[in-house]
Amino acid sequence: MSSSFWRKQIVIVTGGAGFLGRYVVEALQARSTQEIIVPRRADYDLREQEAVARLYADHPAATLVIHLAANVGGIGINREHPGLFFYENLMMGALILEYARRAGVPKFVGIGTVCSYPKFAPVPFREADLWAGYPEETNAPYGLAKKMLLVQSQAYRQEYGYNAIHLLPVNLYGPHDKFDLKSSHVIPAVIRKMVDAQENGAAQVTLFGDGSPTREFLFVRDAAEGIVRAAECYNGAEPVNLGSATEISIRDLVDIIADEVGYSGELRWDTSKPNGQPRRKLDVSRAEREFGFVSRTDFRAGLRETIRWYRSERQSALATKA
Repeated sequence: MSSSFWRKQIVIVTGGAGFLGRYVVEALQARSTQEIIVPRRADYDLREQEAVARLYADHPAATLVIHLAANVGGIGINREHPGLFFYENLMMGALILEYARRAGVPKFVGIGTVCSYPKFAPVPFREADLWAGYPEETNAPYGLAKKMLLVQSQAYRQEYGYNAIHLLPVNLYGPHDKFDLKSSHVIPAVIRKMVDAQENGAAQVTLFGDGSPTREFLFVRDAAEGIVRAAECYNGAEPVNLGSATEISIRDLVDIIADEVGYSGELRWDTSKPNGQPRRKLDVSRAEREFGFVSRTDFRAGLRETIRWYRSERQSALATKA
């Protein structure tokens, strides 16, 4: 990786204050990036055309956009707000990319989602199979909205010669994730349930589905490294998976988290709740081949760090209320 490359870059990171965004900003700072611009929603509502046009007008020297901003969450909130998730993610992507092109920003890095893959895509998911069927129903509107950013990127490359790339991260986890049970993904939701149950002396914890689906998880710091590597080194039209290449069932995941938290109560599965996609595991060979990305964080070590962070934040919140 070239530090001289980054010392010349003026980078707009949408969603740069969010879960993944803060780690991308840290990775850029570690490379001595010339300038990092993190637009805040209070100043630039990225769903609005005027605000997006103003963002680029206010930063005419920008050389790179990393588009991370998204309205995202777990199965529950996706089922509750499919229309909102579709509209807001579609509009943000379309506007941010279109106005980057108009402003002459040399490169655009779009961040998609594993939710764009077909429900029954062959495992491991290869980028070539992205159009082989419809996504899993509970998060299809979100997945399809993000998938349109890939279509837009490839269309702009074809018509305008614009250098827009598209990355497909698998499920992320790590410190600073959302631990709100209504909107969080599976790892923070299970961690919160286990920690709450342990501290309250609860005899059981209830979990969604039957535990049979499998997932692949990527530590958020590793994901940020992959994104920054691609931003520097990858200039291709085809999407690229970012993952860890490790598949685990939700039931085994829950057992590991219970062990790491130290919770020994009963685990009950609520089969009236949806399982989501049956399997998720990516073929990550293209990322390694094209820009040398391989995840480095051991899964249990990543879970331990996430649990420590959550407990620390929880104690700080309790102390503030006291």
